[in-house]
Amino acid sequence: MAHALLNYDGKCKNIHGHSYKLEVTIKGEPKARHGDPADGLLMDFGDLKKVINEEVVDVFDHALVIQKDYPADLLKVLNSNFARLIYVSYQPTCENLIADFAGRIEHALPPGIVLHNLVLHETATAYCAWFADDQ
Repeated sequence: MAHALLNYDGKCKNIHGHSYKLEVTIKGEPKARHGDPADGLLMDFGDLKKVINEEVVDVFDHALVIQKDYPADLLKVLNSNFARLIYVSYQPTCENLIADFAGRIEHALPPGIVLHNLVLHETATAYCAWFADDQ
């Protein structure tokens, strides 16, 4: 995913990309149904991966994310040159992206399963964390 930071006073004001890595932790009560294929599971990892892919990866992968407040002439140029543009109402920093991702994931989880925390790695050494308890 690529992004640019509107009015930023450093290099990140330019369009640039990252190989983001998202860690997701959920919590709840594992199923206790002896003999059931889901016995002992809170949620099948494949089902969780499907939620993450549908709500975040498939939306943001190989997209350019920018704040919708850029000048109209620049937005027109970007629209004519890029197929995957996502306009957001916030500055697309790692901190704001993770909050957006949390909202997308939370609403898609099955009943009884709660999003506990997310960690979004922007690079190998730079990341931010989101915890439901801090909200």
